[in-house]
Amino acid sequence: MLPIVLHPHPALRFKARPVTRVTDTLRQQAMQMFESMYEANGVGLAAPQVALPYQMFILNTSGDPEQKDLEKVFLNPEVLEKTGTAEGTEGCLSFPELFQKVRRAKIVRVKYQTLDGTEVEETLSGLPGKAFQHEYDHLHGVLFIDKLGPIGKIAARGAIAAFERMHQQAQKKGEIPSDAELLARLEELAKLA
Repeated sequence: MLPIVLHPHPALRFKARPVTRVTDTLRQQAMQMFESMYEANGVGLAAPQVALPYQMFILNTSGDPEQKDLEKVFLNPEVLEKTGTAEGTEGCLSFPELFQKVRRAKIVRVKYQTLDGTEVEETLSGLPGKAFQHEYDHLHGVLFIDKLGPIGKIAARGAIAAFERMHQQAQKKGEIPSDAELLARLEELAKLA
């Protein structure tokens, strides 16, 4: 498994690099991401959430590790078109226990590549559409807290401050490297994309 990083880890704001080649390492990382996602009871996980600066995310909107047929890996995804809006409660594995209402497009037409190099174009709505948009945002350093309305921002302020305090305390204790060291590591990994 790959550990899921929590806000405000710099990987969550790092703009992910396009994947230029699919390697055995990348395939293995995708499989490890599924393990991490299931362990955290999630339905999606983006590479930056495990400190990998690649344009890759995974989804299994059932959240059930037994339903392997619903597992999907998305490389270099694009949103081609958005239609309508819908508001719903969202959470994020990088913000455990924090749930807020977020407004997203109701329907999205998307394009992406699979691990075997196939290019796919499809239209998504409901949970798959919402989850795609959430994970896609992660690849561009956008977090669901950035999309909160004024009341949601006020409601989430305490939880966000607590995540930031925990991050700073872990750095002071030497449990995690400094933000500068974390960013340097992301830049090195990005060269491998």
